[in-house]
Amino acid sequence: MSGTTTTAPRVAVYVSAGSNVSPLESLTKALVALRLRFPDLSVSPAYANSAVGFQGADFINLALGFTTELSLTAVLAELHAVEALCGRGRTEAKWAPRRMDLDVLLYGELVGEFPGAKLPRPDLTRRAYMLGPLAAIAPAVVHPVLKRTIAELWAGFDRAAHPLRPVKLPDPGPPA
Repeated sequence: MSGTTTTAPRVAVYVSAGSNVSPLESLTKALVALRLRFPDLSVSPAYANSAVGFQGADFINLALGFTTELSLTAVLAELHAVEALCGRGRTEAKWAPRRMDLDVLLYGELVGEFPGAKLPRPDLTRRAYMLGPLAAIAPAVVHPVLKRTIAELWAGFDRAAHPLRPVKLPDPGPPA
């Protein structure tokens, strides 16, 4: 078939973004970098919540969505590059303050353990700071294991036990 090219299908990716070290600055920097990499980036409202797993400053979290032809491995590499741009080292302790934390929540309907990710993210349905923001940008997306929409999962979530406080992020402006 001369003259034809095939391209990888585009997949919807959803990511949790959070910071508790200069969070407004860090998240703004990350959003600018991510918009350059993924021009169709959608961004949820941002929320402050208490640190989970350790004592520390409150985190500011939000969810991101985009489509890409990149593999999961390539997406993870892009996210790690943005974390590094924001000052995160890869050797930090798991339960510690973070300048930037970008975690893939969903990569299409992919299910399983992969190098660098378990999908769907196991704590997605247990963490208000992941599920609430995701419900704001992807309410109709169906969880690939639970077979319920993100909106349904959020509607049944115990929000009183895991309060989120809305936070206004600075506008990073249009992509360069």
